[in-house]
Amino acid sequence: MPEQQLLKPSEWSYCDYFWADKKDSQGNNTVSGFEILLQKQLKGKQMQKEMAEFVRERIKIEEEYAKNLSKLSQNSLAAQEEGTLGEAWAQLKKSLADEAEVHLKFSSKLQSEVEKPLLNFRENFKKDMKKCDHHIADLRKHLASRYAAVEKARKALTERQKDLEMKTQQLEVKLSNKTEEEIKKARRKSTQAGDDLMRCVDLYNQAQSKWFEEMVTTTLELERLEVERVEMIRQHLCQYTQLRHETDMFNQSTVELVDQLLRKVDPAKDRELWVKEHKTGDIRPVDMEI
Repeated sequence: MPEQQLLKPSEWSYCDYFWADKKDSQGNNTVSGFEILLQKQLKGKQMQKEMAEFVRERIKIEEEYAKNLSKLSQNSLAAQEEGTLGEAWAQLKKSLADEAEVHLKFSSKLQSEVEKPLLNFRENFKKDMKKCDHHIADLRKHLASRYAAVEKARKALTERQKDLEMKTQQLEVKLSNKTEEEIKKARRKSTQAGDDLMRCVDLYNQAQSKWFEEMVTTTLELERLEVERVEMIRQHLCQYTQLRHETDMFNQSTVELVDQLLRKVDPAKDRELWVKEHKTGDIRPVDMEI
């Protein structure tokens, strides 16, 4: 066939490169170019689902981490520490509860703003792809049947032409009314076979045009859907990183007050306060005189 011009040169578009069949990885069977595109779409849907599962695992980790932080914040260890150091220690324990709340909110936002959108994006995608597959497959089968009809009509025309040629040669050898009648009959059949071939070719061209239009339209739609899927995932992964940055920022804020109190820890002041509270007396023993 003559070399055809690309519909979208330099773009590596689906509509230009998936018209032929291709052997599968085992080399045993062939798969249509359109089927390869559908497999790409379904694989993308599966990857999207697995990303949602990954985020779900991260959510579980965050929830468990928040639970453990909250539990640890209620631990009574070193609760009797006093003074400015005791205040810093108490605030440090409280910061764990604050941090637990931050991680709990992070897990909740991950669920609503990342996991859920990934799961819900194109819920009926597989069903839609199946309909699309059946539609293109039916057009292709129809085109194949039209092609078979053309070949059959072409073969019939060849046979009629040979029959007409043979009878014409017989007429040259032996002139008879019977032979002339057979030639007329053969000529009518040959003409009819030619008309049948033209009709079959016309029907084939109509089917081929319809298949071509649907293939171009559908492959471009699949291309658009893939771009949309990638962009959707990119946006939600960006949302993930944004939430992660916010979590780090909030976590940092939970320890800022702890840092402030730690800078104010004053051993001398703590000693003064402790002595004032616990002193037993300020009279020292003196030497005895004889």
